[in-house]
Amino acid sequence: VQLQASGGGLVQAGGSLRLSCAASGRTFSNYAMGWFRQAPGKEREFVATILQNGVSTLYAGSVKGRFTISRDNAKNTLYLLMNSLKPEDTAVYYCAARYGRTLSTNEYDYWGQGTQVTVSS
Repeated sequence: VQLQASGGGLVQAGGSLRLSCAASGRTFSNYAMGWFRQAPGKEREFVATILQNGVSTLYAGSVKGRFTISRDNAKNTLYLLMNSLKPEDTAVYYCAARYGRTLSTNEYDYWGQGTQVTVSS
């Protein structure tokens, strides 16, 4: 499956952004999906994941309560709504697909290119 992330940009602290990840090439609804991010000089870290049913989700502690992951299987699209953004959320955000039916913070099979999110203080 091919993944294309978009929606990043520059936002002030406290603001919101919605990232999208468009999938193509394979049946999107077969995959668990996830968002990851990588800040400059840091390792890539897990942000959130959602199962094929669109109901089961898991979040990193640093974003829980502020970010919401969702998917539209009819549109082959994954979303990440980010509210109350903080400067420490600044990173390149990546979407990923996993051919499995359990929530996972790693072991993803397909990755999209990243989209830059910059939060100014």
